[in-house]
Amino acid sequence: MKRQLILVALLAVAMILPAQAKYVFYFIGDGMGTNQVLGAEMYRSALQGEPLGRVRTLMSRMPYSGQVATFSASNGITDSAAAGTCLATGKKTKNGTLGLDENGDTLRTIAEELKEKGWGIGIMTTVAIDHATPGAFYGHAAKRNEYYKIGKQLCRSGFDFFGGAGFHHPEGKHDDKPENLYRKAEKHGYTIAHGYSEAQQIMHSAEKLIMVQPTDDQGAKHSDNINYTIDQQKGDMTLAQIVETAIPFLEKRYDRFFMMVEGGMIDYACHADDGRTAIEEVWNMDEAMQYAWDFYQSHPEETLIVVTADHETGGMALGNSDYTLQLDLLQYQKCSAWVLSDRFSQLFKEQQKPAWKDVKALYREQLGLWEQVEVSDEEETELKELYRAVLAHKSKDTKTMYKTINRLGDAGIQLLNKKAKIGWTSRAHTAHAVPVFAIGVGAERFSGWHDNTEIVPLIRKAIAE
Repeated sequence: MKRQLILVALLAVAMILPAQAKYVFYFIGDGMGTNQVLGAEMYRSALQGEPLGRVRTLMSRMPYSGQVATFSASNGITDSAAAGTCLATGKKTKNGTLGLDENGDTLRTIAEELKEKGWGIGIMTTVAIDHATPGAFYGHAAKRNEYYKIGKQLCRSGFDFFGGAGFHHPEGKHDDKPENLYRKAEKHGYTIAHGYSEAQQIMHSAEKLIMVQPTDDQGAKHSDNINYTIDQQKGDMTLAQIVETAIPFLEKRYDRFFMMVEGGMIDYACHADDGRTAIEEVWNMDEAMQYAWDFYQSHPEETLIVVTADHETGGMALGNSDYTLQLDLLQYQKCSAWVLSDRFSQLFKEQQKPAWKDVKALYREQLGLWEQVEVSDEEETELKELYRAVLAHKSKDTKTMYKTINRLGDAGIQLLNKKAKIGWTSRAHTAHAVPVFAIGVGAERFSGWHDNTEIVPLIRKAIAE
């Protein structure tokens, strides 16, 4: 009888006590504003013949959502280092600074805190693993571009799993005594896996794992970014594959884990004002989220999934003239602005002065212009004038944050955006509020309006209660 009373009392206490998050998935869409998410949903809806917005992302189907202000301690418009630092620590800092406060003092990240408490930690991205957002969870540097220094901190972090393109500067070109970061990581107990297949083979025996994209046919390692979704080739690694690998890797070793997953190439595409490519990157992150969603379904009382962004990029607008959208026209774009730029550059390299018909053929083939997408006489005249200016070396290429784009390729992308009724205000970051979505333990706290300093404290509450 006494034992039964004790059991009843324990059950009653368990029902009163709030659930505690043991598994935290923290998704960050770099550059992902509300319109990037809505545009992705409206585009897929249009392609599938559904009412606009009927085809929903996983993130927007989460039961709790809100908006987040992103300004930094120094600027109304943040950069990724300051924003990433805030999303990792709950503290604002000045632009360009990673993991340090305004005075240069070290800030503790939530990932570092949880590692000390015995949690498994995974950090993954579609860009370099020492880039601003992933770096903000383990790195501390006065300048975000101190990639070799940040890479060395990654090796010493003790975190269990890293996934992404690779290191920006693995050879440490500007360091006095450089040591290859992959070799340094191995000395700190990491096993390096090149691509999904290799990771699957070694993940069960590795103590700690760094999963980077595979080498190409010439054996070269691409360290800066995984290929855009729209440009993916057979054998290319994906964010979904990284997350798919990370979950069982951490679950096998720990009874609690924290994962930060960045859709980093959304930002890259928006810096180029490339609507179709940005939309595909939103879906790319959302598809990687499916593995977290499935995990949550099996552990609903112990899991928290939070999705947000560090800032918006490009000032993306859905609508640029009247009350219509033609997002379905984006389906005729066959490659990113980056690849299209390279193809125009190659055309001019091969022919030096290609004929207009060859330029027009490239537009038609890669963007559907004049075929599926109507081009007016006035618009063709503008493109021709630009073509002549390029031939006469009177028009310079377009500089974006991460790559200089061939002016003719850029003009074609912008014309297609215009036809789809997408507008842009910038090729840089904006102060637009960004979304936050949540499901699981403590998810209700993420509803409403927030400053970005509030996200980490809310996660901490879900873990501690």
